[in-house]
Order: sequence, then C-alpha cells, then structure tokens
Amino acid sequence: MKTIEDLDVRGRRVLVRVDFNVPMSNGEITDDGRIRASLPTLAALADRGARLVVCSHLGRPGGRVNTQYSLAPVAVRLSQLLGREVRFAADTVGPAAQSAVASLFPGDIVLLENLRFDPGETDKDDTARGAFAAALAGLADLYVGDGFAAMHRRHASVFDVPARLPHAAGYLVQAELAALRRLTIKPEQPYVLVLGGAKVSDKLGVIKNLLGLVDTVLVGGVMAFPFLAALGHPVGASPATPDEVDTARQLLLQAAAIGTDIVLPSDLVVAQGASNDAPRRIVSRSVPAGLLGLDIGPETVKLFEGVLEGAGTVFWNGPMGVFEVDAFASGTREIARALAAGHAYTVVGGGDTGAAIRALGFTDDEFGHVSTGGGASLEYLEGRTLPGLEALERE
Repeated sequence: MKTIEDLDVRGRRVLVRVDFNVPMSNGEITDDGRIRASLPTLAALADRGARLVVCSHLGRPGGRVNTQYSLAPVAVRLSQLLGREVRFAADTVGPAAQSAVASLFPGDIVLLENLRFDPGETDKDDTARGAFAAALAGLADLYVGDGFAAMHRRHASVFDVPARLPHAAGYLVQAELAALRRLTIKPEQPYVLVLGGAKVSDKLGVIKNLLGLVDTVLVGGVMAFPFLAALGHPVGASPATPDEVDTARQLLLQAAAIGTDIVLPSDLVVAQGASNDAPRRIVSRSVPAGLLGLDIGPETVKLFEGVLEGAGTVFWNGPMGVFEVDAFASGTREIARALAAGHAYTVVGGGDTGAAIRALGFTDDEFGHVSTGGGASLEYLEGRTLPGLEALERE
C-alpha cells in the first residue's frame, strides 16, 4: 500500500476521501473528532502544494438531496481547525464542484457536498456505481484514501475511484492499521476485550474471532443482555433477540472450552426509561419485568477495574450504558478513567465510544489510539476483507 509520500502532489488535483460522518444536532456539530483526525493528511498535502478536493458522506440521505445532511457546517469547522480557507461546493460532481475545482490553486481546498446525495455512491449495481465513480475521478489526478471508518463499504468513492486514479493511503488509515495490527499480531498479554454499546450483532463476530487471542472479555451495555439471558437471568425490557441469545450461549461454551473468561455485569442500574428524572435502582443480574438495564452497577465497575489494572493490551468498543444521560453515564466514565490511568496499550474503537470519552471530558491522547472506525474496525478484527483497503492495495 502506497502512502502520500509516494505521490508527487505539487500542483495536482488530489481527491481525498475522508470520513466526516460526524454527529449533528440542529445543524451544529456535536463531536468533531473525525474532522480532527483528518487534519494531518490534509495539512501535509496542502503544504506540499496539492490542489485538494475533499469528499465525504454524512448520514443516510437515501441518494437524494436533504439539507439536514449537508456538509456545509463541516466546511466551516474544517476551515477553523486547519486555519485556512476551505471552500464549499454545493454539489458533488455537478457544475458547482467542477467550477470550484477548476479555480483551485496549489494549497487550496474545496469540500464537496455529501457524496450520498447522489444514488451512484452507494448503488449495488456496478454500472451505476461506476458511472458516478468515473465522474468523481474526473475531478482529480490522484486519489488519497483516508476515510477509514468507511473502508468496509463497497461504495464508489471508497472502492471504485481508486481503480481509476493513482492512489495512496493517508496518515489516518496508516495509524488505524498500525493500531489494529497491535491488537491482532502478538499483542502484549494479558489481552482484555471490553465490549458494550447497542450493535450487538456487529460485535458477536469479534468475540468469536478473537476468543483464541484474548484472555478476558468484559461485557457491558446492551451487549450484556443476550449473555445474561443465555445464563437464564431475566432481562426485563432490555433487548435480547433469540438469535443473539443462542449465539451468546455458544460463545460462552467456546470460551469455557479454551479457558477464556467472559465476565458479565454482577449488578445493573435499571429504570423504565433513559432520562434523568426516571426513578432508578441497582439490581443484581436479574432485570425486573418492564424495566431496562441502562448502565453497569458499582460492583461491576470495581470488578472490571480489577481486570483492567493488570492488562497489557485492551480493545474497548461500546459504552457501558446510556452515557448521554448523566444518570447512566457512570459506568462508561469509570471504565474510561481506569483505562486512561492504566499502563496497557489501549485502543478505543468506534465512533460512539470515541464520542463518549470526549463527551465525558477525556482527550484522545489519554489513550493509546482512539479509532474513527466503528464497523470498519470490527470487521477488520473479525478477519474480514475491507473493500477500501483492498482498493488501496491494488497497483
């Protein structure tokens, strides 16, 4: 895989595929972590005299223009962070984009409008997707892939455009791969996997693939309920589908057979809903009918902290509870504090987890690596091929 040092970029149009899929509220960016992660690549290319054409998606607008998902606010924030003007093109490959690109001088930057406003970006038909990829590639002389969080998607800007232009990986992709390789190639033991969050089906495959490599798996958040249900504990109104419970039961058996510990919460904070006003209480592993498990309890925090204290490598994906609500943020905050204070090489994986630690007052440099990739990181750790990486590895 080539890097940007392998490209002669001076005076040339460089299409940089980043991931600016940032959380928004009422048109305001609530966490700019993914924008900040792109700065080293963009600054380096601009300083070397590239004419930068930056592109990204935001949300799922369904292949049509929806101002709710416009990247215009991102252009403003990117300009502030870079300390230089970032122009904004009001379309992706249309007249606005073509005019903006034609007027670029070396060191200039333009951000195109949301790629997913065009149905060709995500079309499963190779011909339709290829037509959009050809138009996008026509705006540039070179391509740099730096949107790691989108690398698991077989989309035009991620997979098809690199086949049409000389290409290389940006600094963010290199950093992500270096971190993930430390998790999969001779990681320092003991190796602890911490899983939480709500996307249960995405993470069960990670446990299965890493069972023979990790020493302990700590499970919190919504992830815990299929496992608790598999052990016969009532989970109340907490989500746990029959398929998830069956998979969790199989994983518990496999882990026991090879000597890997899967550690589940010993207590939970429960309530009828995730609001600060909702009456809450701490229960053991059994969630009463009609209630939701919304955070790990204080005993579980101590239990998890004890395991993490002696760890050599940690991968953490997914909050321990509904961290956005103060009443249910304690578990996530305390696990983050333990990891920030520990000596293990820690990778915080996934956009939600990165947003969680920043929302709770932690900074990225308190951890070994804070990944921008949620699904991409998980699929890599499952041992699956990422189309975006495959495209960058092609000659």
